[in-house]
Amino acid sequence: MAGTTLSLAGRRAVVTGGASGIGAAIARAFAGAGATVTVADRDEAAARAVAEEVGGDVWAADLSDVAALEDLSLDTDILVNNAGIQRINPVEEFVPEDWRLIHRLMLEAPFLLTRAVLPGMYERGFGRIINLSSAHGLVASPFKSAYVAAKHGLQGLTKVTALEGGPHGVTANCINPGYVRTPLVDEQVADQAASRGISEEEVLDQVFLAHSAVKRLAEPEEVATLAVWLASDAAAVATGSSYSLDGGWAAT
Repeated sequence: MAGTTLSLAGRRAVVTGGASGIGAAIARAFAGAGATVTVADRDEAAARAVAEEVGGDVWAADLSDVAALEDLSLDTDILVNNAGIQRINPVEEFVPEDWRLIHRLMLEAPFLLTRAVLPGMYERGFGRIINLSSAHGLVASPFKSAYVAAKHGLQGLTKVTALEGGPHGVTANCINPGYVRTPLVDEQVADQAASRGISEEEVLDQVFLAHSAVKRLAEPEEVATLAVWLASDAAAVATGSSYSLDGGWAAT
């Protein structure tokens, strides 16, 4: 079928949270497929290092400052909303500002960035919105009310964007990883091991992978491979969907 190539040659992409972990892997994969990548992150030095590696550009920004995004116009072919953080507490102990921070960064900012890119995408008749959701966009876990609520909201935003964007050649999809081997997850494993008095291997088996049929963490490069396909011409009719990379977690 003509045009169904995984090449991203000539495409421009913005990847938020692109300085490390999943975002950096996506930036590298996109560049490897031929795209020009803007690495967006609040850590300017780390973002610059990735951008220099992939021959891309840097956008140093704290995306939790959503007021600064309200009048933004962003010209790109592909937007990957990946930036995120985590805070863990019971509902009754959750600090309201932590709740609001997570929602600003992980739900309001993706809305505002999507709003900023759609006019140009509609004008060109092509666009790809890829939202990094989570298994927690489909299922819940205790003590993660802000994160789970934000990811569920991102699922809804993605579906609405897909319905509105389809007639204009714009697709919107979620990638829903389980636990991925990133510095953030490695830190969580170490913290859980210390707090529970068990080994990191036991934390992985008993906590992180307890509900997974495939008993290993996903690698950032595996998430990036799916992102390349979703960004390509081959995924032109893939929209409004969630693609789980969770080892079967959400199937339980």
